Amino acid sequence: MNILAVESSCDETAVAIVRDGREVLVDCIASQVDLHKVYGGVVPEIASRKHVEAIYGLADKALEKTGLTRDDIDAVAVTYAPGLIGAVLVGVNFAKAAAMAMGKPLIPVHHIRGHIAANYLAFPELKPPFLCLVVSGGHTMIVEVEDYTKMRILGTTLDDAAGECFDKVGRVLGMPYPGGAAMDRAAQCGDDKKYPMPRPKPGENPYDMSFSGLKTAALNTIHHAQQIQEELDINSLSASFTSAVSDMLVPRVVQALKETGHKKLAVAGGVAANSRIRKDIMDAAEKLGVHVFLPPLSLCGDNAAMIGAQGYYEYLAGNTAGMDLNAYATKSILGEKL
Repeated sequence: MNILAVESSCDETAVAIVRDGREVLVDCIASQVDLHKVYGGVVPEIASRKHVEAIYGLADKALEKTGLTRDDIDAVAVTYAPGLIGAVLVGVNFAKAAAMAMGKPLIPVHHIRGHIAANYLAFPELKPPFLCLVVSGGHTMIVEVEDYTKMRILGTTLDDAAGECFDKVGRVLGMPYPGGAAMDRAAQCGDDKKYPMPRPKPGENPYDMSFSGLKTAALNTIHHAQQIQEELDINSLSASFTSAVSDMLVPRVVQALKETGHKKLAVAGGVAANSRIRKDIMDAAEKLGVHVFLPPLSLCGDNAAMIGAQGYYEYLAGNTAGMDLNAYATKSILGEKL
């Protein structure tokens, strides 16, 4: 089954063709990173306009690269939630038009489910059930994947996402957008114990997380150094901040693995590319005898291939939509059948 997949939830316009949920035939991405660098973050209106400019050309390019025709496409999958609402709407409207024009089924895919499914592309042997740590710019959660379309949230951030905090702290440090990648590089040359950072434990659920206090602590450290005209060790602050994020993620994952008994752990989302977090997860999993699935860096960020992968399993579960499909800025990963 060949699925034409569309992703436009933030600042990457992407169109892919995925076969049977596991094989990527092509994944075309038009990045807007250089455009948004000027502003230190994504400008929603600009992102939406650039999606409109790029999406049709990317779809044609995807077909041209594979040598497939429109008749060879069996369904159209699209990110319908969550994300920047204007950006998501561009993808949804394009997908609806494409599905109607070709007479193919339309498959709505939750963006975070897509991130989890990126692991199916990297690891054909991976099958549910397993535990997944999702760490991205907008979401941080521990998910028990019981089946391809049946999931349970064990814990989530109660405020900011880990990736968002990386980007905001990086911006205040004067690093180029996206700040998370720049902080990762800087942290590798720093002392992770030089600047004390909090490790909050919010609420009664041991798996829930909170990153707003950590972000505030890092920003206060930066501003204090500026006020007293003290030179700030950027590498060590980056390392200290990264260590704190890892310390809030990894122990919770370890506890979840022990309590659920899962022996497979997948990691998903853009922050999964962070070298310190990847290492800490691998070290912890090795001690538990758990098999870790860490997708390659190319599948950690937003892409359409992951939407095509999850779209295949949503289709098998009967989760298709009509031309009344809407876009949503926020929506639970659990969702309801559309």
